[in-house]
Amino acid sequence: MAQFNFKAIGTVWRIDVYDLIEPEQERAVSKAILERITAFDLVYSRFRSDSTVAQIARASGVYELPLDADLLFTTYHDLYTKTDGYFTPLIGQMLVDAGYDPAYSLEQKKELQRPPTWDEAIEFRNSKDSSNGKPALIVKKPVQLDFGAAGKGYIIDLVGKVLDGHGIRSYLINAGGDILRTGDDVARIGLEDPMDTTKAIGIYTLKNGSICGSSGNRRAWGTFTHIMNPKTLESATKIAAVWVAAPTALIADALTTCLFFVPPETLFSLYHFEYCIMYKDRTFIQSDGFGAELFLN
Repeated sequence: MAQFNFKAIGTVWRIDVYDLIEPEQERAVSKAILERITAFDLVYSRFRSDSTVAQIARASGVYELPLDADLLFTTYHDLYTKTDGYFTPLIGQMLVDAGYDPAYSLEQKKELQRPPTWDEAIEFRNSKDSSNGKPALIVKKPVQLDFGAAGKGYIIDLVGKVLDGHGIRSYLINAGGDILRTGDDVARIGLEDPMDTTKAIGIYTLKNGSICGSSGNRRAWGTFTHIMNPKTLESATKIAAVWVAAPTALIADALTTCLFFVPPETLFSLYHFEYCIMYKDRTFIQSDGFGAELFLN
């Protein structure tokens, strides 16, 4: 057994490995995890000036991307289309202008503008359609991309693949409360009360899959949270928190944002998932298969 604790991509990570591993393997796994996260961050982070995303914000052109871009951009485009643009990677400049910038100033800088449409700003070519077998993003005009709505979930999955590649079969990855679990045993996961982070509003029983949550309570300033509506230019106000359980952290993470703006039924044709939505008045709705014991009245 082993445990890895560290900070990366702006959050705290804890990885529990339940398989028996030798100290030498433990060191190799730790090194591989951090290298994988760093490589991902160097491409997709809008909080570092040397990332590919930072280059895209400065200049148009064709940008070669790593193979992991296939699934990330396909998921974003599918959900962009299915949610009629509410879920979009093109929201970055709106977040920056509102104050959620690389310096975390949390002060609105200018009047907010609607983000460009997908077709106006970018075109994605997956690895199968690329001449050199690598994904590419055609950037028609400089644009500030933001992958905060699904990027953390995706890197959790990718770290899971690192563990898989080292022969580890039973583990739990917790990155800032977004969780991926594999193995024979179940894990009991507390659902944080968005109105009092010292308490839980329920316990979710997880086995072989992911549960992610989203709430504006930890990144809130003025009238804004990080959950922004690209059409009204305001933050979501009626929903306090969303939890989604899905086979992968990428999908669970992405859908927690989608459900602030579209009803769950909109997304059932794309993915299998379970959900719980808590409103500001502490009422809630949940799917029949959401395996949680809730303490809300």
